[in-house]
Amino acid sequence: MVKKILIGLVVLLALVTVVGFLLPTEYTIEKSVTIEAPPDKIHPLVEDLKQWDSWAPWVEQDPTIVTTYGATTKGVGASQTWTSESGNGELTLTKSDPKTGIAYDMAFIMGETRAPSTCAMIYDVQGATTTVTWTIHGDMGDFMPSVVAGLMTPLMKMSISGMFEQGLAKLKTQVESKG
Repeated sequence: MVKKILIGLVVLLALVTVVGFLLPTEYTIEKSVTIEAPPDKIHPLVEDLKQWDSWAPWVEQDPTIVTTYGATTKGVGASQTWTSESGNGELTLTKSDPKTGIAYDMAFIMGETRAPSTCAMIYDVQGATTTVTWTIHGDMGDFMPSVVAGLMTPLMKMSISGMFEQGLAKLKTQVESKG
């Protein structure tokens, strides 16, 4: 009986390892919301990192987050770092255009390991509305073994997708309530 259980565990471990190697480690997540406002009403909340706490979901998801802002908090070069019980990170705005949106480089930091990604919030104007698309792209295989990265990527995608949806909904509510 013990022998059958051990054989079963070895087979299960082998199967999980194979699946982990076969799953993609690269990810792209994209979520959108349509806001009843032009980009000039949205951009001040998006390009200014000090405004993010009013709509971004991070602090709600992890109240232990402590944010430290760089010398610049608005526009290209704006930066922030954060620490929390669930992990640390940093981001820097690389583009800020009031008509088209922002782009930023971000990294989650776990000890000596950095998990870099590129992100953007893109504005698409359609008459009196603006669709804001929030994107993130990276490769978990850059900072962890492929077998683990392959298994973690779908979980990370689910988690970030939900946070992006929550953040965009709050951004929409905040912009539209200001009229």
